[in-house]
Amino acid sequence: MKAQAVADTLEPGATVNAVAARYGVLANQLSAWRRLAKQGKLVLPAAEPDEPVFAPRVVCEVPEVQPEPDSAASAEVIRIVSGEVRIELAPGTPAARIAEIVHALGVTPC
Repeated sequence: MKAQAVADTLEPGATVNAVAARYGVLANQLSAWRRLAKQGKLVLPAAEPDEPVFAPRVVCEVPEVQPEPDSAASAEVIRIVSGEVRIELAPGTPAARIAEIVHALGVTPC
């Protein structure tokens, strides 16, 4: 109940006093719960969006990597390069798996 009450105060147009009255608690108690949430000591429920949510598209310049001359198949791999780390994946590797690897490497978009 605490977390949901705090989440309700974050809705557009909501006031602490109105939400406190709805939940039958004092406004100063609800304000204390809000402070706990801001400190990370009270986990709020995840918001369920009414509309689809999309990630922003990031476009960046990537230096062209020349295929190695000793292998014609090297042009048919997915390469992830982060500093000294170089990972080559098969062309059919699922996007979710690629994202997991990139996340694990701590690579950020440009």
